[in-house]
Amino acid sequence: MRKPRDFDAELKTLEEKARELKTRKVQQLGELVIATGADQLSTDELTGALVAIAETKDTAKREAWAKRGVMFFESRSRRAAPVSQRNPHGAPAQPGSPQSPASGTGSQ
Repeated sequence: MRKPRDFDAELKTLEEKARELKTRKVQQLGELVIATGADQLSTDELTGALVAIAETKDTAKREAWAKRGVMFFESRSRRAAPVSQRNPHGAPAQPGSPQSPASGTGSQ
């Protein structure tokens, strides 16, 4: 005979999993802010920049930001990897990139 489902227990498990996912996401966002150096900005500056990015519909700008993000993570992984694991064919990071606010890829 089949045991009846305990919907309350299942719901509680799902709620706990959702809390854990939210906590992990918040932690990862905080780590990202620190890794990019954005923790040096004031809360108002960071909020304003994030709002501008979220409101931007310009596909070209969004693609440029995505490429810059990829470059940021690739350059970090190359620095962290032992020399024998580095990609010798990868494009070198450009000076002033990816953290330079003067590079002209910001929202305007």
